[in-house]
Amino acid sequence: MAGNRVGDVADYQVLEIGGLDGWRSHYGGFRPESSRDGRRVVDHELTMQYIGLTANALEPGEEAGYWHRHAQVEELYVFLGGNGQMGLGDDLVAVGPGTVVRVGQGVWRTWRCVPDSADQLRWLCIRAGGHELPHLPDDSERAVGRDMPW
Repeated sequence: MAGNRVGDVADYQVLEIGGLDGWRSHYGGFRPESSRDGRRVVDHELTMQYIGLTANALEPGEEAGYWHRHAQVEELYVFLGGNGQMGLGDDLVAVGPGTVVRVGQGVWRTWRCVPDSADQLRWLCIRAGGHELPHLPDDSERAVGRDMPW
Protein backbone atom coordinates (compact mmCIF):
# COMPACT_ATOMS: atom_id res chain seq x y z
CA MET A 1 0.00 0.00 0.00
CA ALA A 2 1.37 3.42 -0.86
CA GLY A 3 0.09 6.95 -0.89
CA ASN A 4 1.41 9.79 -2.98
CA ARG A 5 -0.94 12.79 -2.77
CA VAL A 6 0.10 16.40 -3.08
CA GLY A 7 -2.49 18.11 -0.82
CA ASP A 8 -2.55 16.33 2.54
CA VAL A 9 0.81 14.64 1.99
CA ALA A 10 0.57 10.87 2.09
CA ASP A 11 4.04 9.85 1.00
CA TYR A 12 4.32 6.44 2.64
CA GLN A 13 4.64 2.78 1.79
CA VAL A 14 3.74 -0.32 3.78
CA LEU A 15 5.57 -3.63 3.45
CA GLU A 16 4.74 -6.71 5.50
CA ILE A 17 7.96 -8.60 6.29
CA GLY A 18 6.22 -11.12 8.53
CA GLY A 19 6.95 -12.22 12.07
CA LEU A 20 10.43 -13.08 13.31
CA ASP A 21 9.84 -16.80 12.81
CA GLY A 22 9.41 -16.30 9.06
CA TRP A 23 12.50 -14.18 8.40
CA ARG A 24 14.73 -17.17 7.68
CA SER A 25 12.61 -18.22 4.69
CA HIS A 26 13.41 -15.04 2.74
CA TYR A 27 16.30 -15.27 0.28
CA GLY A 28 18.02 -12.01 -0.61
CA GLY A 29 21.05 -9.77 -0.61
CA PHE A 30 22.65 -6.72 -2.13
CA ARG A 31 24.06 -8.65 -5.10
CA PRO A 32 23.28 -12.12 -6.46
CA GLU A 33 26.69 -13.48 -5.40
CA SER A 34 26.19 -12.34 -1.78
CA SER A 35 22.52 -13.36 -1.42
CA ARG A 36 21.57 -15.98 1.15
CA ASP A 37 18.69 -17.40 3.14
CA GLY A 38 17.62 -15.19 6.02
CA ARG A 39 18.41 -11.78 4.50
CA ARG A 40 15.84 -9.28 3.29
CA VAL A 41 17.04 -5.94 1.93
CA VAL A 42 14.00 -3.85 2.76
CA ASP A 43 15.34 -0.73 1.05
CA HIS A 44 15.33 -2.64 -2.25
CA GLU A 45 11.59 -3.11 -1.81
CA LEU A 46 10.61 0.33 -0.49
CA THR A 47 11.59 3.74 -1.80
CA MET A 48 14.00 4.94 0.89
CA GLN A 49 16.00 8.16 0.56
CA TYR A 50 18.32 8.42 3.55
CA ILE A 51 18.36 5.07 5.34
CA GLY A 52 18.74 1.41 4.48
CA LEU A 53 17.35 -1.60 6.34
CA THR A 54 17.89 -5.34 6.27
CA ALA A 55 15.99 -7.98 8.26
CA ASN A 56 18.25 -10.96 9.05
CA ALA A 57 18.14 -14.45 10.55
CA LEU A 58 20.97 -16.95 11.11
CA GLU A 59 20.64 -20.53 12.32
CA PRO A 60 22.59 -21.63 15.43
CA GLY A 61 26.23 -22.11 14.41
CA GLU A 62 25.85 -20.09 11.20
CA GLU A 63 28.09 -17.06 10.63
CA ALA A 64 28.40 -14.21 8.15
CA GLY A 65 31.51 -15.83 6.69
CA TYR A 66 33.19 -12.50 5.91
CA TRP A 67 34.38 -9.26 7.48
CA HIS A 68 33.37 -5.90 6.04
CA ARG A 69 33.62 -2.19 6.72
CA HIS A 70 32.15 0.95 5.20
CA ALA A 71 33.85 4.19 4.23
CA GLN A 72 30.70 6.34 4.42
CA VAL A 73 27.91 4.24 5.92
CA GLU A 74 27.14 4.00 9.62
CA GLU A 75 25.24 0.88 10.76
CA LEU A 76 22.97 0.20 13.72
CA TYR A 77 22.33 -3.45 14.60
CA VAL A 78 19.18 -4.10 16.67
CA PHE A 79 19.08 -7.69 17.93
CA LEU A 80 15.62 -9.16 18.49
CA GLY A 81 16.12 -12.89 19.09
CA GLY A 82 18.68 -15.63 19.63
CA ASN A 83 22.24 -15.32 20.90
CA GLY A 84 25.28 -14.39 18.92
CA GLN A 85 28.58 -12.59 18.76
CA MET A 86 29.93 -9.67 16.77
CA GLY A 87 33.54 -9.20 15.87
CA LEU A 88 34.21 -5.46 15.98
CA GLY A 89 37.81 -4.70 15.08
CA ASP A 90 39.83 -6.66 17.66
CA ASP A 91 36.86 -7.00 20.06
CA LEU A 92 34.30 -9.78 20.45
CA VAL A 93 30.88 -8.66 21.77
CA ALA A 94 28.01 -10.91 22.90
CA VAL A 95 24.65 -9.96 21.35
CA GLY A 96 21.08 -11.05 21.98
CA PRO A 97 17.54 -9.73 22.37
CA GLY A 98 17.69 -6.08 23.34
CA THR A 99 21.31 -5.51 22.30
CA VAL A 100 21.85 -2.48 20.05
CA VAL A 101 25.27 -1.99 18.44
CA ARG A 102 26.30 1.13 16.52
CA VAL A 103 29.23 0.61 14.15
CA GLY A 104 30.93 3.64 12.65
CA GLN A 105 32.75 4.09 9.39
CA GLY A 106 36.04 2.23 9.00
CA VAL A 107 35.33 -0.42 11.67
CA TRP A 108 35.70 -4.05 10.52
CA ARG A 109 32.71 -6.17 11.54
CA THR A 110 31.39 -9.72 11.33
CA TRP A 111 28.78 -11.75 13.26
CA ARG A 112 27.53 -15.21 14.03
CA CYS A 113 24.77 -17.08 15.82
CA VAL A 114 26.49 -19.09 18.56
CA PRO A 115 26.15 -22.88 18.14
CA ASP A 116 24.28 -23.36 21.42
CA SER A 117 21.71 -20.60 20.78
CA ALA A 118 18.21 -21.88 21.50
CA ASP A 119 16.83 -19.78 18.63
CA GLN A 120 17.90 -18.18 15.38
CA LEU A 121 19.82 -14.93 15.73
CA ARG A 122 17.45 -12.28 14.36
CA TRP A 123 18.26 -8.62 13.89
CA LEU A 124 17.61 -5.48 11.94
CA CYS A 125 20.54 -3.62 10.41
CA ILE A 126 19.83 0.06 9.83
CA ARG A 127 22.25 1.85 7.48
CA ALA A 128 22.66 5.57 6.99
CA GLY A 129 25.36 7.89 5.84
CA GLY A 130 26.37 11.09 4.22
CA HIS A 131 25.16 13.70 6.70
CA GLU A 132 24.94 13.97 10.46
CA LEU A 133 21.48 14.19 11.94
CA PRO A 134 20.67 17.70 13.15
CA HIS A 135 21.23 18.32 16.84
CA LEU A 136 17.65 19.37 17.45
CA PRO A 137 15.52 17.98 20.25
CA ASP A 138 12.71 17.13 17.84
CA ASP A 139 11.88 18.34 14.34
CA SER A 140 8.30 17.08 14.40
CA GLU A 141 5.19 19.23 14.21
CA ARG A 142 2.11 18.28 16.25
CA ALA A 143 -1.42 18.55 14.91
CA VAL A 144 -3.20 19.62 18.07
CA GLY A 145 -6.92 19.03 17.74
CA ARG A 146 -6.71 16.67 14.75
CA ASP A 147 -9.10 13.74 15.23
CA MET A 148 -7.55 10.31 15.75
CA PRO A 149 -8.24 7.81 12.93
CA TRP A 150 -9.69 5.08 15.17
